[in-house]
Amino acid sequence: MKVYNLACPLDHRFEGWFASEADCLAQQEKGILACPVCDSTEIVRMPSAPHIAKSSSTELSISKPESTNLSGDVVALTGQDHSQLEAQVQAAFLKGMRDLMGRSEDVGNSFAEEARKIHYKEAPERSIRGQTTLDEAESLRDEGIEVMAIPLIPAFKNTLQ
Repeated sequence: MKVYNLACPLDHRFEGWFASEADCLAQQEKGILACPVCDSTEIVRMPSAPHIAKSSSTELSISKPESTNLSGDVVALTGQDHSQLEAQVQAAFLKGMRDLMGRSEDVGNSFAEEARKIHYKEAPERSIRGQTTLDEAESLRDEGIEVMAIPLIPAFKNTLQ
């Protein structure tokens, strides 16, 4: 297994896990190796420290509690498996955020006003996103308008839209 530190032209840095160096190069040539943040396929390998496998002290165990009636297998995640899972979760989150950004209209600071217009049928129904205060968001919920606060890392806003 080869683990490479990778980056795109926008300096989004991420790890890539490959069966071999040839696998990495083949994915790069086919254009299927892409940045999980901006989907750029212009990926470069960055310098990295060698990966040194550690003993079983890096293993994490998840097991069934004895006091419950739950059935299931015992799962042991090694440090490497945990890193792969973490990378997969991060990629899925970023994909979901890109999808959300792509399917909603940015109304900026007019979020609360536009949400009310949509709710009271004064504006066409659509998915919107924007900024408002916590008090205003609570007022919207009190009026029966469903809103969800999503923390958005400022650097992602431009790259995800």
